[in-house]
Amino acid sequence: MMYEQQKGDVLTRLNKIEGQIRGIYKMIDEGRYCIDILSQTRAVAAAMRRVEDIIMHQHLHTCVADSMKSGDVSDQHAKIEEIMDVFSKFRKNG
Repeated sequence: MMYEQQKGDVLTRLNKIEGQIRGIYKMIDEGRYCIDILSQTRAVAAAMRRVEDIIMHQHLHTCVADSMKSGDVSDQHAKIEEIMDVFSKFRKNG
């Protein structure tokens, strides 16, 4: 669950990323220099990583924190495994 401020921040960032993607489409269509296109794709990738960071931060401070406070050991273990799975996937794709 995301707080409204973080949700707004993420949506704003995603809108900017969407614009960057449209720009990349245009660059490719216009036959722009490959290095310029790659520069833009790296900017999009960095922007997506920032979105991931915001969402992970929010998840840790809400869902995971609530689970740790709940005393529900099964849910706590599930949240830990969930986070470990995400980290594992990031390492494979990083």
